[in-house]
Amino acid sequence: MNKLEYKDLLEAGVHFGHLKKKWNPRMLPYIFMERKGIHIIDLNKTLENLDEAAAAMKQMARSGKKILFVATKKQAKEIVSEAAQKAGMPFVTERWLGGMLTNFSTIRKSIKKMQSIEKMLTDGTAVNITKKERLRLSREKAKMEKVLGGIASLNRIPAAIFLVDIMHEHIALLEAKKLGIQTIGMVDTNSDPTQVDFAIPANDDATKSIAIITSYITDSLVEGINERQKEKDSMEASEEDETSDSSRELIAGEEEEVLGEGDKRDRKPAPKGGTLRRRQQRGGSGPSRGAGPNRGGGGGARPGVKR
Repeated sequence: MNKLEYKDLLEAGVHFGHLKKKWNPRMLPYIFMERKGIHIIDLNKTLENLDEAAAAMKQMARSGKKILFVATKKQAKEIVSEAAQKAGMPFVTERWLGGMLTNFSTIRKSIKKMQSIEKMLTDGTAVNITKKERLRLSREKAKMEKVLGGIASLNRIPAAIFLVDIMHEHIALLEAKKLGIQTIGMVDTNSDPTQVDFAIPANDDATKSIAIITSYITDSLVEGINERQKEKDSMEASEEDETSDSSRELIAGEEEEVLGEGDKRDRKPAPKGGTLRRRQQRGGSGPSRGAGPNRGGGGGARPGVKR
């Protein structure tokens, strides 16, 4: 991620504030000077706060959390929608529906209805209905997609919300504060920086100013997402290595068992028949067991027996 410099912010017109009569006294620490009735924002404070907000958002992205981008101002719509799509984050650029966060369950029902209509129109189910009904469904889908299309992938309440103009998006800010959601916002000289957790003092009306701040934050989010993916891949690789090592150990153990069984077979005693033959072979060379002085043939007379 390229580091922003003082010169980049100066060229984008981030330092221009509102008229002196429209200022908020709580913005005093972030105002550098007054020139021709217009307050000039201190860009050193802008850089510090921007880096702090970008680091916090990067950590959230690394943890797999979602950050909602909100910018319904005309000059910020396209910039913010492109940036959010680049980072894979939800966004609202048309109109903030009341209760989009505090009544999220109802919003989810509307999103499911929009998705069911879209599925009906694409898979051929709508062929069985009349042309007038199809036209009504397509119009309803277009209307819902315009407002809810950016948050169609949002399955739960986001971890943080990024606002381009906190005064213009005051309803979204109030809902986020009510739910305890972290808030990051571009704060001009007519706004109250204490209303958000991470205030970025900057010109929130100029297109170039909005683009440079949003681009920097988006780059930090993309970097956090990439780091998360690398960690995930390394963990999967280590698990595969452990599995292969365990399988090798198992195969080696099985081979040792097979070899041990083979040695036992080789060491088994010879059958009894073979032992008997060896004994007979040894006994054949000497006198037979039946031979002896009293065990001769029929020629010898037994004592005390008459013939």
